[in-house]
Amino acid sequence: MSGRGVSADSSWSGDRPTQVAPPAAREGQAGGGAVAGEMTLLGAATILLKRWRIAAGVPLAAVLATLAISFLVPRTFTATTTFIAQSAPRTQLPAGLSAIAGQLGVSLGSDGARSPRFYAQLATSRELMERVLLARYADPRTTARVSDSVSLLALLDVEGHDLRDSLDDGIKALRRRLAVRPDLQTGMVHLRVDAHSPELAAAVATRFIENLNEFNAKTLQSQARERRRFVEGRLADAERELRGAEEQLRAFYERNRSWQQAPQLMFEEGRLRRQVEIQQDVYLTLRREYEAARIDEVNDTPLITVIDIAAAPSEPSSPRRGILASLALLLGLVGGAASAFTAERIQQRRSGGDSEYAEFRVAMRDLGRALSRTIPRFGRGSSR
Repeated sequence: MSGRGVSADSSWSGDRPTQVAPPAAREGQAGGGAVAGEMTLLGAATILLKRWRIAAGVPLAAVLATLAISFLVPRTFTATTTFIAQSAPRTQLPAGLSAIAGQLGVSLGSDGARSPRFYAQLATSRELMERVLLARYADPRTTARVSDSVSLLALLDVEGHDLRDSLDDGIKALRRRLAVRPDLQTGMVHLRVDAHSPELAAAVATRFIENLNEFNAKTLQSQARERRRFVEGRLADAERELRGAEEQLRAFYERNRSWQQAPQLMFEEGRLRRQVEIQQDVYLTLRREYEAARIDEVNDTPLITVIDIAAAPSEPSSPRRGILASLALLLGLVGGAASAFTAERIQQRRSGGDSEYAEFRVAMRDLGRALSRTIPRFGRGSSR
């Protein structure tokens, strides 16, 4: 042996001494070195196995709590309907008469064709939503399915000082349950309604379609009424002008019985006859337009073609318990692993006499003592 001393905790490996770690250090390396030092996959797996109750209990508790809350939340059913707006076959006024109507300030409307975006805005307008809210539906809260038993405003259970205030709150609540999506490429409009009853969701979606059809019918009828009134006035004027031109031509024939023999009289007769023909054409055109306007005025053909009828859904759209449970499980796994690592770290600091942990315990103890002295003082002060 050489003159140099060798520690009792050293061992020989060949010709070189190898330091042997103390038992406490070996336990720290074997048990929690993954937390105290650099984290490794094996160390993380070791901690999760040691703290398996925390790692598995947190995800299980999260899934159970999520499922319990989902059963307490009312179910929501979604009814969807799809429709397309058709343009009505309407007889248009000639360009000249339309220009005259515009100069007189009479709006004769268009051919009834409207974009899908127009119907999407119309469905969410206050006028149509008030009609839907005040309409009556079968009450889903009762077992007896009696039609037209309660209004949607009452089913939404909104509170207001008067009817106008209740309608304002009802419109806000209905807009949260309504989704209208226009498809500009196909011209279709998708309308979706959410409700706590499948029958109510389908009934409300159907009522929206009925109101849109009613709006179309009334709008087109009012346009046809204005068109009929304008054409009726022009028809009366054209009839008077035609009769005046015919009277002038008849008087000319009575005064000039031999007009074929005089070139000047032949020219005058041709002019008067052309006036009669022009007035006849105008009168016949207006007469046809007048009859078409009278037909359009009473025409109530729906301009909305329903592609998918709103049917009562068989399955609720929310809450989706499978998706919620999967998310809760995923978050629970992350939270369980973090809790296991935190518990292992606290255990290491407690067993190793960490100064930070000791200071934390002292601070918590001092806080508890301060609160225990302060609370009785407040109690005595309040009793006085």
